[in-house]
Amino acid sequence: MARVGELLGAIDGVGADRRRGGFSRHVFDDAERQLREWFVEQAQARGLQVETDRNTNIWAWWGEPGDGAVVTGSHLDSVPGGGAFDGPLGVVSALSAVDLLRAKGFRPSRPFAVVVFAEEEGGRFGVPCLGSRLLTGTIDADRARGLRDPDGVEFGEAMRAFGAAPERAGRDDAALRRIGRFVELHVEQGRGLIDLGGPVAVASSILEHGRWRVRFSGQGNHAGATLISDRSDPMIPASRLVLAARDVAQRCDGRATVGRLVPNPGGTNVIPSTVDVWLDVRSSGATRPMVHDLSGMAEEFAAAEGCRAEVSEESYGDTVHFDAALRDELTGLLGDVPVLPTGAGHDAGILAAEVPTAMLFVRNPTGISHAPEEYAEPDDCDAGAHALARVLEHLAGSDA
Repeated sequence: MARVGELLGAIDGVGADRRRGGFSRHVFDDAERQLREWFVEQAQARGLQVETDRNTNIWAWWGEPGDGAVVTGSHLDSVPGGGAFDGPLGVVSALSAVDLLRAKGFRPSRPFAVVVFAEEEGGRFGVPCLGSRLLTGTIDADRARGLRDPDGVEFGEAMRAFGAAPERAGRDDAALRRIGRFVELHVEQGRGLIDLGGPVAVASSILEHGRWRVRFSGQGNHAGATLISDRSDPMIPASRLVLAARDVAQRCDGRATVGRLVPNPGGTNVIPSTVDVWLDVRSSGATRPMVHDLSGMAEEFAAAEGCRAEVSEESYGDTVHFDAALRDELTGLLGDVPVLPTGAGHDAGILAAEVPTAMLFVRNPTGISHAPEEYAEPDDCDAGAHALARVLEHLAGSDA
């Protein structure tokens, strides 16, 4: 029986990013393909039946597939330069939980599956939770097929190169019927458990959040030959928007982040012709008002420099409240563990509108995520796997 740390160690070299540190594993790239292959091998070694759905999510079934299944899992992709635990911890904990249950002679009395969702982070095509959004139909399939990565490759093209049929992508009611209850384990992304003295918590909710791209357009020109007074430099309003995002977030008790800014053409001695700025905005009820304010500021900042600003929404999700009955059931089962909200999005949050969904968090002693310093102690990881196994045993029943 493999412990969680051993399973994580087996994939530790996959997608290591020498430039950024941490890991860069994006949907359909070499690293993510290796992780998919590794998961299939691990699942088959445990006698699980593996299939890939039409949205490229992987399902590993313990016993015969069927409707109303107990399903657990997470994702294997990462943000650029991400940590080792965000996503993979939930997948390897699911495999470890299967080992724990098998070791005690457990057999599920209802359908049971481990799932790996595609493109949860949106690190390649920009939209988070793309696999679960396609599954549930919360993103238009035509729009998804047309999403482009930084190299201009469309998601549909990448799907076809992977061996999938992009024309079949979209809401999958048959797959959704197979999910009776979904439980996702994840490393905590924040500091909630650090001061509470326990390794595991149950999730209560996810903040509303979204991503917006702001394109500032000006006039590209020579950095040395163009007087400051003669410039229409889109980097100036872009820079002002970065600072304004922080001010608006503090005023609204929300969170606004610019984690990506791309000038075109990107030369050191070139005034850019366009600058794209990506805004990540989250709050308890004020997300759209914050974006409205920032959009107006972007237009004002652009006009002051003789530039233009165009704002486009890439993704949005309302506040998610996880199924209260399932949350309370798991909290009681695990001994009244803490119940915590999160500001991070998850596939469980997408599925919550369709099926009863819950999440377990494993303590992160650094409180850091989406960075190489993300961490969870080996004993806490094992505690999480044991908690997940207990939950799955309870939900899936036993014929043993």
